[in-house]
Amino acid sequence: MRRIAHGVLIVVACGIALAPLCTRAEEGFDTEHIFGFMIGSDVGNQGEREFQSQTTGRFGKGGGTYRAVGQEVEIELVPLPNFRIEIGSIVALHDITGVPDIADRRQLNFQGFSLDLRYRLLDRESAPFGMTIAAESHGERIDEMTGAKARSYGTDFTLAFDRELIPNFAIGALNLIYQPEWTRFEISGMSDKSSTIGAAFAGMVRVRPNVLLGGELRYFRQYEGIGLGDLAGQALYVGPTAYFQLSERSRLTASWSTQVWGRAAGTGANLDLVNFERHQARLVFGVNF
Repeated sequence: MRRIAHGVLIVVACGIALAPLCTRAEEGFDTEHIFGFMIGSDVGNQGEREFQSQTTGRFGKGGGTYRAVGQEVEIELVPLPNFRIEIGSIVALHDITGVPDIADRRQLNFQGFSLDLRYRLLDRESAPFGMTIAAESHGERIDEMTGAKARSYGTDFTLAFDRELIPNFAIGALNLIYQPEWTRFEISGMSDKSSTIGAAFAGMVRVRPNVLLGGELRYFRQYEGIGLGDLAGQALYVGPTAYFQLSERSRLTASWSTQVWGRAAGTGANLDLVNFERHQARLVFGVNF
């Protein structure tokens, strides 16, 4: 785990060191990609096309060794004003040994596809704050947490707000989240329905013309059933985020979050390592074409 955290710090340090070589940043913020696990209200300009590589790591359970890394490649298009489409495919790596209630496995598999639709309702340039609604649907052939063969379908609904707090220097964002999901495991034939709601807050400041640093605070509650039935667990994540505008067309975002508080239903533990992971990390690289 220390090696992974050290790697993230190296990425941040290298990005800051290379920042003076970049072109000067435009005035104001483009919040479409500056956050790690959250989204901003900006969706890009009509006609824009982007390629994006997103690597997400999830580490640590209640015992044993747990590592899950998802690599997603995406194509983003803005066919209409204020409307963005993103299509992606995911490959997942699982390395699990000795984790309670999860079978040991070490595998690399194609996981599934995703479709992300976003529509901006309010523009910060003409309204007190920006507001965007997003729906990211996914269909997967293996379970994201356990790596077991399954059929999983879900949609992540997000209502995103952001506001420039200090012009061209500091910006804040809020995400409200609802995530229903249905999973059927192939071997056992068992089905599982769950839903997660959450709220996330972020703040970013411009430390150099092409470098933003800040952090994200995210709180989640997971329930049984897609209609928010019995509470299964809750978790609070906190961590830093760094954004680098590498060139006029390319960008890099690095983010790390640690569960600082949580509780699974029916336990008195200070962390929920049944429904959530101890650490989460994300690295996103994008380029316009």
